[in-house]
Amino acid sequence: MTAALDHAAAPAAPAAVPADWAGAAPAPIGVDQAFNGYVAATVVHALDRLGIWDRLEHDPLLDLRALAAETGPAVRERVLREVVRAAAGCGWLRLQDDGGTALLTTAGQEMIRMRGYFTWGVGGYAEVFAQAHRIVSGEAEFGTGVLRDEAMVALGSGQNDRSFMAGTLDEVLADVDFSTLADLGSGISARVSRVVGNRPGTRGLGLDISGPATELGHRTIAEAGLSGRVEAIRTDVLDVCHRAAHRDKLAEVDTVMSFFLLHDLLADPATRPHTFTRLREAFPSARTFVFADTMLRPDAEGAQTLPVFSLGYELAHALMGVPLHTKETYEELFAAAGLVPRRTVPFGTPHSWLYVLEAR
Repeated sequence: MTAALDHAAAPAAPAAVPADWAGAAPAPIGVDQAFNGYVAATVVHALDRLGIWDRLEHDPLLDLRALAAETGPAVRERVLREVVRAAAGCGWLRLQDDGGTALLTTAGQEMIRMRGYFTWGVGGYAEVFAQAHRIVSGEAEFGTGVLRDEAMVALGSGQNDRSFMAGTLDEVLADVDFSTLADLGSGISARVSRVVGNRPGTRGLGLDISGPATELGHRTIAEAGLSGRVEAIRTDVLDVCHRAAHRDKLAEVDTVMSFFLLHDLLADPATRPHTFTRLREAFPSARTFVFADTMLRPDAEGAQTLPVFSLGYELAHALMGVPLHTKETYEELFAAAGLVPRRTVPFGTPHSWLYVLEAR
């Protein structure tokens, strides 16, 4: 992971881009790679939903007969073995004992670490990608005739966060002094609960538009023993920006964080130039903002290699009608709102950046 840049201590320097953000998949993609990649992605997701990756993570040797017996009374053992055989064909497992056991390979270990991308894409956006032609032709529209699976999107994001983002975030937040923290787009309030729980004497607010997520947030907070210190609030963050909802509670917040929500807040070109200014107004006591988002790849059309995720992320948002922006655009909008970067950190997923911003 590239070291953070301290903008306050020295003139801003170009941020180093991690090497893996360029990717290794060749472009153009060959027919065999494209077709086999599509099938392989469905296998990754099937193994995850069947709990097989979790089992292999704890024990790299898998007894397929025992697996079938434990999967459930309705299990189709022959089909289960064929899914495992497909995973072996992809190199993630090695079949042994005449196909009776499967051993996790080094490539399989890496797939377990990265499986959140497939939960997000295959589990969350399968219908959106499958109906792309109907969205383009005007026969269907995202949000009405075509939907994503919100639960799978959230699960995939959570898997990736645990695998390769949480450590970076914890390191960054360790240098942020706060008493009351707000998390915009907080989901089930797990992140704000974890951060506040590790910082005695602090308080937190989790703000999310989802009713079910907010209800789960109440449970998360209670189970963490943080009732009275952390509160989950159901609200549209755009309402917070433009209508000053929950004004009294937000006035106590001195630090605001948000992860992978900003592109949604910036979707409307009419309000985009003022979004961060409105956020500052909604949180009048906030001096620190910790924001992260995935951004458009620079020179994407001329690239000779593809990284994981970027192509799917960009296409999915185009099909949903949500514009994406370059790193330069984000930094221009921050500057216009008087938000000065103290740190800029590459944040796991290709072309995702985490900023610690100081309000001036």
